Amino acid sequence: MFKEFSIIVLCSILLSCSSLEPTKDVLIAIESQRITQKSLIIDTHIDTPSRLMNYPLDISKRTSGGHFDFERASEGGLNLAFMSLFVPQIYENDQEAKNHAVQLLQMIEGWVQEHPNKFSLVRSVSDTKQLLSSPKVGLAIGLENGAAIGSDLSNISYFANRGVKYITLTHSKHNQMGDSSGEYKPKWNGLSPFGQLAVIEMQKKGVMIDVSHVADSTYYQVLELVDVPVIASHSSCRKLTPDYKRNMTDEMLRALAKNGGVIQINFGAAFLKPEYKDLNDKLWITYEKYLEKHNIADFSRKAAAYLDHWQSVIKLGSVRDLVDHIDHAVKVAGIDHVGLGSDFDGVIPTPTDVPDVSGYPKVVAELLKRGYSESDIQKILSGNILRVWKEVELYSNEHT
Repeated sequence: MFKEFSIIVLCSILLSCSSLEPTKDVLIAIESQRITQKSLIIDTHIDTPSRLMNYPLDISKRTSGGHFDFERASEGGLNLAFMSLFVPQIYENDQEAKNHAVQLLQMIEGWVQEHPNKFSLVRSVSDTKQLLSSPKVGLAIGLENGAAIGSDLSNISYFANRGVKYITLTHSKHNQMGDSSGEYKPKWNGLSPFGQLAVIEMQKKGVMIDVSHVADSTYYQVLELVDVPVIASHSSCRKLTPDYKRNMTDEMLRALAKNGGVIQINFGAAFLKPEYKDLNDKLWITYEKYLEKHNIADFSRKAAAYLDHWQSVIKLGSVRDLVDHIDHAVKVAGIDHVGLGSDFDGVIPTPTDVPDVSGYPKVVAELLKRGYSESDIQKILSGNILRVWKEVELYSNEHT
């Protein structure tokens, strides 16, 4: 009823603003809203916990700045957001890294406890079935940076039991699990010996293996080792950004399809075009100098306000740039291997017409313009990641 009402209101507004004969763009906008609101939408990477680590906001209401809150998620039709437990590289000590991840996890659990009518914790594929008939936004959990596992394989069970559904093996630097795409000189030439054990343990425990951020060598070694499909929770296509190793090559996409996995396309402007990344790199250098000059801590309220200002004044890219990556991944890997992993609250800036979690209808509209069918769009919105998640769950059930 909630979603049906939203569609009726939007259609009335769009038609009242057009002539008696709706234009093609108006009809596509109406159709995109219909598909968005009737379909299950899953975004596999949102960094709101890190954004709010040091200054909590009430995200059950509309907030200023940032990319995620309940009201904007509802407007965009988002049913399930994978919240990231991002562990920065500054945590050198195993226990410090784990403690940081646990703090973020407790924050997410707190949102659900404080606002049970707006958020629910999603721990399995079966939990997703109720989301379409509920006004709640589901929250699932991913751990970004295997540093939080430390050197203790039992921590994989610990986080799995706390609801973590995927682990991103590395972040921007090499760690105890393997080599990262963020460093040029290899340390392990792929997975470390511990990383090999960790990957095997993850699939036993039903934790999806996330290959975003890993070096190419690490990626291929993971695929050789696993018996389950893997995910890239927030990556895009290197063919369109040739020098950006965070994105995946066509060879990697073809290997991912053979594995049965899925690439979840990143919405950050830097991931979409080389010129956007060049500007983005300069902006982050400016940001770091600003924090140092004014003695402002990263992840603080003042730091976030500075980033919010960027988002409001810098216009960089469009939904067309974003869907170019979806399109390319579909052409190379196939329609069954592409989804959405925005990296909202972890990237600045985003495409101007997809400013936050209210923007998924714009993505659907662009896919419609390019001739995608409703069934194919639903695969991108959630069907493909659900298939992988289900296969990982099944493997775990059969091997424990």
